[in-house]
Amino acid sequence: MEVFNLPLETIYLYGLIGSGILTILYVFFADVVHFDGPDFLNPVIILAFVTLFSASGYLFEKLSAFHYLLIVGISAIIALILVTFLNVFVLIPLSNAEESLVYKESDLRGRIGAVITAIPADGYGEVMIESFSGRIAKPATSFDRVPIVNGTNVLVVDIKDGVLQVSSHQEIENYLL
Repeated sequence: MEVFNLPLETIYLYGLIGSGILTILYVFFADVVHFDGPDFLNPVIILAFVTLFSASGYLFEKLSAFHYLLIVGISAIIALILVTFLNVFVLIPLSNAEESLVYKESDLRGRIGAVITAIPADGYGEVMIESFSGRIAKPATSFDRVPIVNGTNVLVVDIKDGVLQVSSHQEIENYLL
């Protein structure tokens, strides 16, 4: 069958090339074009569906003698199943994982960490804080202007310009008692 004087396999091929180019452009410019709509209208899902539909339609047109309506139906079902798997097993877990790994520096205030590089009285050291998503190592200074040795547990008192201001955790416990 022909549409606009073009064989169907050519139309499928044009659809495959066009959706492939749009997918590459979307990968590069996805941060500029932010999507906040329903999940089924997500551009990634739509482009994946068109790409898979065009690819399977092209292959069926080239390699089989099925009727064109059967090829359209089979291609749509294949694309729908694969896009559903892509969404459920890749896109949704990735979007959830991205949110869980994010932290703000203000969230570190009040947390307890361990000194991994000794902090001099008027200098910089480094503190390691355990987190849900792993460990966070940040530069640190002594809040009380006293040296803090390696391995000491510290309390994050404040954060200025990305540098933690910490106080020895033992001193805080003695102060509170």
